[in-house]
Amino acid sequence: MKKIILIFFLIVGGFLQAQNVQQAYDYFRKGEYQKSATIYSKLHQKNTNSKTYFKKLVRCYQELENYVKVEDLISKQIKRFPKWHYLNVELGYNYQLQNLNDKAKKLYKKAINAIDKTPSSAFTVGRSFQENHMLDYAMQVYRKAMGINPKLNLHIYIANIYGEKAEISNMFDAYLDMVESNANYFSTIQRYVGKFITDDSRNENNILFRKLLLKRLQNNPNDSWNKLLSWMYMQQKDYDKAFIQEKALFKRSSSDLKRIFDLGFVSFQAKRFETSKSCFNYILENTENQGQVLNAHLSLLEIGVRTAKTDADYNQVDLKFKELFSKYGKGRNTIDLQIAYADFLTFTKDNPETALTILQEAIPFANSRFLRGNIKIKLADILVYTNKFNQALINYTQVQADLKGSDIAQTARLKVAKTSYYKGDFDWAKTQLKVLKSATSKLISNDALKLNLLIGDNIAGDTIRTALKKYATADLLAFQNKNAQAIDTLSTILKEFKGHAIEDEALFKQAELYTKTKQFSFAENNYHKLIQLNKDGILVDDSYYKLGKLYENELADIEKAKEMYQKIIFDFASSIYLVDARRKFRKLRGDHLN
Repeated sequence: MKKIILIFFLIVGGFLQAQNVQQAYDYFRKGEYQKSATIYSKLHQKNTNSKTYFKKLVRCYQELENYVKVEDLISKQIKRFPKWHYLNVELGYNYQLQNLNDKAKKLYKKAINAIDKTPSSAFTVGRSFQENHMLDYAMQVYRKAMGINPKLNLHIYIANIYGEKAEISNMFDAYLDMVESNANYFSTIQRYVGKFITDDSRNENNILFRKLLLKRLQNNPNDSWNKLLSWMYMQQKDYDKAFIQEKALFKRSSSDLKRIFDLGFVSFQAKRFETSKSCFNYILENTENQGQVLNAHLSLLEIGVRTAKTDADYNQVDLKFKELFSKYGKGRNTIDLQIAYADFLTFTKDNPETALTILQEAIPFANSRFLRGNIKIKLADILVYTNKFNQALINYTQVQADLKGSDIAQTARLKVAKTSYYKGDFDWAKTQLKVLKSATSKLISNDALKLNLLIGDNIAGDTIRTALKKYATADLLAFQNKNAQAIDTLSTILKEFKGHAIEDEALFKQAELYTKTKQFSFAENNYHKLIQLNKDGILVDDSYYKLGKLYENELADIEKAKEMYQKIIFDFASSIYLVDARRKFRKLRGDHLN
């Protein structure tokens, strides 16, 4: 019983202390220094070795210009902790605030001289100088400590000081010194430098950082410089230049192709297909590992599908698939290739029967539940393509049951909801979508939320649900890659259900399909119609953003693109597109983004 009571009082005491700390900080932030000092004084008395409480109390008294009290407080702390050399900086700064500069300088010198015996105290001494805005003193401390003990890596503090002084070149150099002393700091430097460079290769900081890296690469070849150059080029979307650096790295080490794989995938996602193709062809030239070879071939086939323009191009892709199966067989090692081929046959060649046979024959070779799950999901997708909804639902549900809690299971549940929606079973679709709102995958939860809103907005007050059923049919046709039929179905909806809640969704979906089929002027017209239809609609900011991209990338009208992005900036402060619209607008305007 005594233990329980003790634990109770400890918990309550801890809770009350946390409340006091927060209250003291709130008072300090609001400039109510007397109230803040009262609380911090009590906290300091209970815990004299807490630098946080001590420093906050010192700042409160200094803001109140009670320098005598500060001197007394610091003097007592020096007696308690004579090896805390930063206290001399604090006392010196207190004198400086009173214009007693000679006294202050003596104490600063004392703190700096202490570094001779204890170089490790540079962390606290230098930090104290920084906090009191004496950056040159702080720099002196850090450099002196590293001169005495080269094992100390204080480059990050030096870089931060240069950053505060807006000496960007020196700051970058300090960061690079840090990497040179220890390559393990590579990721840390990416994070810090990333705050100063942009995706604009003309940006002053980008140019400066590139020059510093090239200079170091010439004077002292080092993998880190190539990696950082590659990383910077990727930020700028100069993927071909990044590839040059990655090849140089591989030639030097000849050990790992992962970085080139990653670059190939990133450039593919950015639709830089030539660079992506070069990456995967380079991998084929430099490995005999069958897994890597098959992955590279698979990626090249995906590029082939995305860039094909004629029947001859598609036939060439088909032929390449068959060549690979002829060489490597249809077994466990080529399951990913078989899934991709089934997808190609269905959604590109409109040959779902052969695709289903390939997948059914692949299932026995799957040596894991996850691999089998991937095959069954693709098989179910093809069943949806052929309007065999019930069979598709059985397969999706089996995957969901076999792999509970996994991302694949969540994907299967989303596909159950979409299939139910396609067949007009909106209530069951909503039941599945409610569960997916808390999905671990943000992409899945966002897709679930959008579909749930679409269904919810369009079944209210419509017992027959005719409009939504017709829209779901158009959505299914789009999934089946039957874009012309989907566009025609949406045109029918727009005629028959004018003024209905489905109208804005139909305009938006049709605009997306027009863009996909390169009918850009029709897409433009649809987005403008949607904006005029309901200026407060949930798809209006989406429409402005899509128009901005359309004008920027397809219609070559930069002024109109800027106008669309600016509309989001000023009229849609809560839009998910706000940050990107602001960045795109400033870039199109020609700003040097920092």
